[in-house]
Amino acid sequence: MHPIRFGFCVPIFASPGGRLFRTANYPSLDTATTMAMAQAADALGYDDLWVADHLMLGKDNAILEGWTTLSALAASTKQARLGLIHQAHFFRHPTMTAKMAATLDQISSGRFLFFTDPAYGKAEHIAYGLAFPPDVDDAVARTLEGAEIVRRLWQANEPISFQGNYYHFENATATPLPVQQPHPPIWFGRNHPAILEACARYGQGWNTTPATVEHTRELLAELTTACAAAGRNVDEIERSLETQLLIAPDPATLRERLREMMAHVPDDSYPADVVAYCAGETDELPSSLAERFIIGTTEQVKARLQQYVDLGITHFMLWFMDAPRRDGLHLFAEQILPHFRNQ
Repeated sequence: MHPIRFGFCVPIFASPGGRLFRTANYPSLDTATTMAMAQAADALGYDDLWVADHLMLGKDNAILEGWTTLSALAASTKQARLGLIHQAHFFRHPTMTAKMAATLDQISSGRFLFFTDPAYGKAEHIAYGLAFPPDVDDAVARTLEGAEIVRRLWQANEPISFQGNYYHFENATATPLPVQQPHPPIWFGRNHPAILEACARYGQGWNTTPATVEHTRELLAELTTACAAAGRNVDEIERSLETQLLIAPDPATLRERLREMMAHVPDDSYPADVVAYCAGETDELPSSLAERFIIGTTEQVKARLQQYVDLGITHFMLWFMDAPRRDGLHLFAEQILPHFRNQ
């Protein structure tokens, strides 16, 4: 059984106010602030650092490029594992992905996590002149063939050639090979049948984006069924929930943080229950946030996390909604990390 782990999603883009999406309290991207937060999370003991893999996202479409950011973090952090969230398959040829990942695993002394995905952002692919198959099944098939190429190159001591359905190459290598052998952990997202089947056969990690407890239960059941069909115990796979988090020492501070986020984009688009909570009209956490995300005081956050742990989630990818403040980052490290690590 995997230990309970907590990853910090590095705020490499700003998305202030609006939908209270990911980095709701970040007025605009500041690279030095972002990198300092990641380094602080590493020092505080978060288990891994995750970087979104997009080329256009957030305010002014300003987002740091994922591989470059991850490489810089490999050199400026000490213990946290390092991964790209939903690593966008069509941004890079699989042979280049294998080479880049092997290099990063070497530089980081074996801390790289390979989270492959067909990607989501059609507009950014088109803007940068990159392929984006319109058919989901086709995109998944290309992604999985790419994952097979990466696995082969990571374990090849001599040049290899490949003639697949989508990719062809001659005499490629990825030496020096990754530190982690037989290969760095391979993670998957999405509950597409082909992805679930691949995850069940050879994956080490599985992730879902924000989901209610009940929906998470259903998604985990699908993964368990796929593992049973492959003759594998689902407990061999690290099961992750990626979600937004807002933690505060008391309800008054929680309200203040939400008010700060809403003040960045003062309009009438916020859910009525969020508005009522911030106005002090009710002490009940707004369900529009609390059902899909994790928000509350320390005790409320502990209880909410425990619900997911009881389902079988063993890992959490956390977007701290109050970033670039470090209040939540420190409070979580002080009060939540020890609680779950001592279970």
